[in-house]
Amino acid sequence: MFLRATSVLLAGVLTLAGQVVDKDAPPSAAPSSSDPKPDVKIYQVEPGTRIPLSMINSVSTKNAAPGERVYLETVFPILVDSKIVIPPGSYVAGTITKVQRPGKVKGRGEFFLRFDTLTLPNGVTRDFRASVSDLDGRAGEELDRKEGTIKSEGNKAGDARTVGETTAAGAGMGGLAGSVAGHPAMGAGIGAAAGAAAGLVAILLSRGPDAVLAKGTSVEMVLDRSVKFDETELDFSGAAPRRNVGEGPGPTPKNAQGSGVRRWPL
Repeated sequence: MFLRATSVLLAGVLTLAGQVVDKDAPPSAAPSSSDPKPDVKIYQVEPGTRIPLSMINSVSTKNAAPGERVYLETVFPILVDSKIVIPPGSYVAGTITKVQRPGKVKGRGEFFLRFDTLTLPNGVTRDFRASVSDLDGRAGEELDRKEGTIKSEGNKAGDARTVGETTAAGAGMGGLAGSVAGHPAMGAGIGAAAGAAAGLVAILLSRGPDAVLAKGTSVEMVLDRSVKFDETELDFSGAAPRRNVGEGPGPTPKNAQGSGVRRWPL
């Protein structure tokens, strides 16, 4: 009995000593549920940034319709904090939102182009909004910066040339007919008047020049809102080499290619 009581007392003393030791021992570090993530730098392309582009496909008011897609590519690197965030060869997609054909008597062809998405060469894509801020200096089209529309050039010179050509042709034919009748001057006058009238009719029955952005035309867009990337999205080491798909002949001035001049035989 004495031994049993002694054993119980000894066990109690050891248990109490163990609790004291555990209380004095430094607490062990609690296991972490997740390792802290390192800070990732963010690169932001600010609103108002101008980005030069090149047309991949062509657009014309002759056959374009609202909702039609337009495809372009960047041709110059855009940097933020000395780092390229939008390299050349990035793809931009836009949408034609308004189209107006040129009128037969007055009115110019025009359309509105809105930019929607940007895809970097490594496949990273951002939705954004941007509009046209400038056009290729070789193009005959005009940019209405207030409305954001691209308009065809006027055709007053072409109309004047049409009337002049038909008048001259009519005068020649009338003079020839008048010579046969013995009245060359009268015949030339009548022919000239008929030719001028024919030229005016031709102008009234035909449309003016269409607004065209040909493949290879340079277009500048300006961002309406910021576009952000983190540094993990800006690794282009595995991206495919640039193919220059937007290269093309580009625009030719209308007065050089003759598309704005209407020739109508008598």
